[in-house]
Parts: sequence; structure tokens; C-alpha cells
Amino acid sequence: MDKNSIDNVEYIKWISEIKFKVHSARTQIALSINSSLLELYWDIGKGIHTKQQKSDWGAKIIDRISVDLKHEFPNLKGFSRRNIYAMRQWYLFYSQKFESVPQVVAQIPWGHNRLIISKTQDINEALFYVHEIISNSWSRDTLEIQIKSNLYQRKGKAITNFESTLPQKQSNLANSILKDPYNFDFLGLEEDALEKAIEDELVKHITKFLLELGKGFAFVGRQYKIEVSERDYFIDMLFYHIELRCFIVVELKSGRFKPEFAGKLNFYLSAVDTQLKKDGDNASIGILLCKMKDSIEVEYSLRDINKPLGISEYRLTEAIPHNLKTKLPSIEELENNLIEKLKNKS
Repeated sequence: MDKNSIDNVEYIKWISEIKFKVHSARTQIALSINSSLLELYWDIGKGIHTKQQKSDWGAKIIDRISVDLKHEFPNLKGFSRRNIYAMRQWYLFYSQKFESVPQVVAQIPWGHNRLIISKTQDINEALFYVHEIISNSWSRDTLEIQIKSNLYQRKGKAITNFESTLPQKQSNLANSILKDPYNFDFLGLEEDALEKAIEDELVKHITKFLLELGKGFAFVGRQYKIEVSERDYFIDMLFYHIELRCFIVVELKSGRFKPEFAGKLNFYLSAVDTQLKKDGDNASIGILLCKMKDSIEVEYSLRDINKPLGISEYRLTEAIPHNLKTKLPSIEELENNLIEKLKNKS
């Protein structure tokens, strides 16, 4: 490999660390300002609920509170009827388990809090997203995307051999960043799309792909060339992970998992560790993304491999809920309806 490409890899690693530090600093400042406001909202929500329980105040009291507070503080936002009602709901949601505002919850903006309690039913799930917001500096739009994609159910679900191939601390972190399945519905491709088409679209939508991969991934290159014994090999996608401090090799397969895929990925990791890994870098990790997999086949395939590998599925289109399938018209029905409309017009 020539000197310029190695310098480029080093720069990508360095600038990614700088960006991460800047984002973290900005986020911490913004969240600290919000803490006092959220404590106030908790007190208001708690007070409304207590008065309604003890004094038989009905729902109309929220309208009166809104009018009085807006009159007293005309330059302050946040005292609409809808927002005050949300304060009460927010308090009721977390007061099932906490006596005051959970410290971690007080670190995220109010708009994020409102979205979480409106989209989740379980406190553990809610706290999962709270931690993700703090760790990843998510915007409200990003949070909504992640909740919609069921990140809580997918994260840390990939089949890996990390426990036997990585130190415990790195194994735990590596397991936590993987998902199963990965959601690629943002590509707009059909389920029978070929590997090259999927790879092309992932690169075109690299920002959304990095969001789906999660925090810490820095894109190094696509069809990254490595030379072994005077033969050229091409890695589908190569990343560097800032927290894990290692290269991550991603291989994409449009069909069902086959045991030989793990062997090839193991070969790529050996080459990357030999040619790209530097002092201070940890062992490279491989991620194989396939259309389908059998868990027993995957476990057998990974059992005696000494390089850290993770196997996950991916989805190109979001599955239609079962209860809606029968309500959707068939192609024949759509065609017949169109023909009937054309006849009526003529």
C-alpha cells in the first residue's frame, strides 16, 4: 500500500476523534442548561397529579393553570395546555419507579422526553433511548427514526464469537454496537436487490448508513484493496471504530449465510491486522451482513475461528404488519379498479 493511502487512514481516525470531542462538548453544555427546567416541569406535573387526587380537580384545571402561567410569564414558552398536560404524563410515567427526576433523564431536552413517553410503554425501553441520546448526541428527528426502527429490540442481538476472541471489556462494547437485523429500508431497494446495488446505495446514503451502524464508525473506503501474495483482494466496506480503536471489515451478502463466508472474512481480518493495524490499535473485527441466516449454522461456523466476527441479517423493506396484510388490495384488485374507473370515464 502506498504512503498516501496510509496517511489518509490516519487522518480519518484523527479527525473523527476531534469531531466526536466537539459534539460531546456542545451537547453537555446544552443539556446542563435544560436540567433546571426539567426539574420545574417535574414539580408542576407532580403538583397537578397530587391536587387532582386529593382535591378532585378535574382535567379543566390544566386550562386554568395554562392561562395563569402565560399571563404571569408572557415571555416564557412552555406553558401551553398541551405542554402542561405532557408534564403531568411525563411525571406519571417515571414516578412509577422514581421519586424525583431520574438524573439521566434530566440530561436530555424536553422535546426528546416528550417524544420518548409518547412512543414507548416501558420505563426500561425509555431509559435505553435516554442513554443512547446522551451517548450519541441524537437530535429529536434522529431519536424518532431510531424508535421507529425498533433499535431497542435490535441492538446487541447479533451472533458473535467476541467473548472467546476479545478481552472482556472490548467484547462487551463490541457486542453492544452490533444489531440484528440492520434496517436498510432507507435505500428504497426491493428484497431481491443484488450485493453491488445494495453496496452502491449504501455509499450514496453513507450518512444514513453510519447512523444505522451507530456511534463511533468512521468510513475508510469501499472495495478497499489489499494485496496478499501478489494477488489483489477487495473488502466490501472498511471502517474504523473510534471507541473500539480498531478497523471493522464489513462484508455484504445478498443471499443466505454460508459457512465459507466466515472463512473469507477471517482471511480479510488477518490481512488488515497485518497491513493496516498500528501500535495502539486493537484486533480488527469483522461484520457479515446477510439476507438470511440459520443460528445453528452461524454458531458452528464461528466456534473455532480465532478472529472476532459478528453475523447479522439486514432488511431492505419494512415488514407489513400481519393485521394489515389482509386489508391491502392485491395487484389484480388494483388493476380491476383502474379498468373500471377508465370505463366509467369513457
